[in-house]
Amino acid sequence: MKFYEQRILPASRQMKDLEKAVASSYEYLVLLDVHISQLKHACNMVQQANKKLFLHLDLIQGLQSDAHATEYLCQEYRPYGILSTKSSVIQKAKQKGVLAVQRIFLIDNSALEKSCKLIENTQPDVIEVLPGGMPSIIRKVKERTNLPILAGGFISTSEEVKLALQAGAEAVTTSNKQLWTDFEKKDLTTFAILNKI
Repeated sequence: MKFYEQRILPASRQMKDLEKAVASSYEYLVLLDVHISQLKHACNMVQQANKKLFLHLDLIQGLQSDAHATEYLCQEYRPYGILSTKSSVIQKAKQKGVLAVQRIFLIDNSALEKSCKLIENTQPDVIEVLPGGMPSIIRKVKERTNLPILAGGFISTSEEVKLALQAGAEAVTTSNKQLWTDFEKKDLTTFAILNKI
C-alpha cells in the first residue's frame, strides 16, 4: 500500500482538526475519537473534498467495536479504510472490500510475538505499529510480516518521522498539527531532498 508521496496521515481527534485536515493538500486522513452523532457530517465533509478517510472503529463513541459495527460502517459510510486492534473488525472490513489496518501495541517481545501471530490470522492490508517512535521495532515488524506499515504514537519531530520512514514505515499517523504543516505535499519534495528521505 503506497500513500503516494504522503508521508503523514493527519489523525483528527476533534471536528475542527478534521476540518483543518480536509482543507489541507493531504488526500488520506484518519478520524479518531468521534461520537457516532458526528460521523455522518464528518464522512460527508471528507467525501465532498474527494479525500480518503480511515475510521478508527475502536474509538467511535456510541458504537461497539465488532464485526456488526464494521459491516454497518462499510455499508452506510463507505470509508476508505478501517483501523482496529480487533481481529473480527479486520476480517469483516476485508470481506467488505475496505482497506483493513491492524493496529498493534508493542510493549515487549511477547507482545511482538502475539501480534505477529494475530497478523498471520487476520491478514490485514496494512499494520499500524504503536509506539511508532521505535525504528528498530518497525524494522522487525516489516521483516516478519512484509506488509505495509504505518507508525503511530510518540512521534513528535520531523527527525522522528524521518527515522520511522527510513526504518520501513510507509507513513506516520499523527495528530500533531505542526508535523501536518511540515510535511504537507507542496513542501514534501524540498523536505525529502534536504533530509534525504
